[in-house]
Amino acid sequence: MKTSLRSLLLTASVMAAVSAMAAEEITGAGAQKDGAIRANVTVNQGMLDNAAKNMTDNLHVNGNYGQTRYAMAKQINAGNVGKLKPAFVFQTAVVESMETAPVVVNGVMYVTTSFDHVYALDATTGKELWHYKQKLGPVATYCCGPNNRGVAVAGDKVYLGTLDAKLVALDAKTGKMLWETEIADPEKGYSETMAPVVADGKVLMGTNGGEYGIRGFVKAFDAETGKLVWTFYTIPEKGHEGVFATKDAAGRDMHRDIAAEKAELARDASFYQTLGGGVWMTPAIDRKAGLVFFTVGNPSPDLYGAKRPGDNLYTDSLVAIDLNTGEYRWHYQYVAHDVWDLDAVSPPVLVDVKDESGKMVEGVIHGGKTGYVYVHDRKDGHLIRLSKPMVPQDGVWSLPTASGERMELGANGGVEWSPMAVNPKIGAAYAVNLLQPMTYHVEEAAYPGGKLWLGGAFKTIPGGKQSGNVTAVDYNTGKILWQQPTDEPMMGGALATAGDLVFAGEGNGAFKAYHAKTGKVLWQFQCGAGVNAPAVSYMVNGKQYIAVAAGGNSQLDFKRGNSVFVFALN
Repeated sequence: MKTSLRSLLLTASVMAAVSAMAAEEITGAGAQKDGAIRANVTVNQGMLDNAAKNMTDNLHVNGNYGQTRYAMAKQINAGNVGKLKPAFVFQTAVVESMETAPVVVNGVMYVTTSFDHVYALDATTGKELWHYKQKLGPVATYCCGPNNRGVAVAGDKVYLGTLDAKLVALDAKTGKMLWETEIADPEKGYSETMAPVVADGKVLMGTNGGEYGIRGFVKAFDAETGKLVWTFYTIPEKGHEGVFATKDAAGRDMHRDIAAEKAELARDASFYQTLGGGVWMTPAIDRKAGLVFFTVGNPSPDLYGAKRPGDNLYTDSLVAIDLNTGEYRWHYQYVAHDVWDLDAVSPPVLVDVKDESGKMVEGVIHGGKTGYVYVHDRKDGHLIRLSKPMVPQDGVWSLPTASGERMELGANGGVEWSPMAVNPKIGAAYAVNLLQPMTYHVEEAAYPGGKLWLGGAFKTIPGGKQSGNVTAVDYNTGKILWQQPTDEPMMGGALATAGDLVFAGEGNGAFKAYHAKTGKVLWQFQCGAGVNAPAVSYMVNGKQYIAVAAGGNSQLDFKRGNSVFVFALN
């Protein structure tokens, strides 16, 4: 296991190796294996809106605009999941970490790999239909591995974000590049690993780069032309100091020196342009309200907060903005002036919840690196409740020191980028957790100009136990319904189904099905490489399939692979 984020972050200096891997890349076109796709792969707005009720396709990486990751199909269920067998295994050309969630349209599956390859496959056989390889530019600066978490499909196009901060539109039937537009400047530390989302003719993208001193944003681009429609900056030019909050969302003192912060702010308030605030994961969209919900990552530098006084809004926050204009609606900050790299990264989930009086209201929930599931009222963002902690909290919030200060809550979480799943019949949210105690070390660090900027390091404890768990939380009460321990920290996410199942993979290659109500392991399969991607469900010709990528993980150094496994009943 790596002991410092320094060894996990790739910068422009390694791009020669990336270019070597991509020596055979094709610019602007897909390499077809079986001619144009014969099936109808056109996806209209109505299909995207109704994806939550669609048992056949998987039109969003997280299932639907609400990102519930709840599949309505129940042909595979708690009673017969033990008979699940591989239907096919597809091997990609890239042996490197895989965090993709396949999108499936009318029997055609779209998957991505590290270094921005896209494959279109027959979703019943794994036959390759076309393969697109993005030609990366000379500079790509990115955190935590060369990952790509999937595509968006809308109309007759497939949309891809790239490591060198481009947005690409491909022809869904052939893989041919239709257009490419720059999202941000990779030389300043910007990159893309998130899957886009499309609504009302707009492609929404956030940005990576919180470890490199960027100014975070969510941008909307015209889905037909790639032209910029609007930008929302996650770091406002004015007001980023916030209210100088002294307690976190759980009411615990964060030991801030407010007087020193205010004095530094009076001396210099120009740091907003390098304050971080990346948006790692796909936003959720409330189509009826016309709102976009997303979580915002850590401030820059991660651990050295002396030169970024104030709450550092909107870092470590859940934010709602207008879909049509990008205008701010509300935010809720979980950790103000974060000096522990405990950013908000797992994507928000839209689901009806009980409010403080027991009345059902439209809610939005988030699984935090802090180890809590937060439950909010969607209309104004106020916190209805937070769950019992899913991981140990000893030592929170010990301030980092030069020699290192220990916290049981490691900098990976909690819940990392891994998306949660919910089962609305049970009122349960399912999260995968990491248990990684760390020491936090701080050092003064000036802005290095788009290069790695941590302001210290966080390190796992030599010889210390690192593990994980899968946790079911009752989001209407905050109680933990069940927990299943795992031998290694969990990274990748969960899938819940109407068949009373929860699927999640592990870094040791195990892919497991749990009973949604009890947590009992009902089935498992060894994939041979880390299963650190979220699974999806789809159906073709009345048969249900479960698909998951097994390529390992760069951040936790789990065994690499290049396979997409697809399972079905015999």
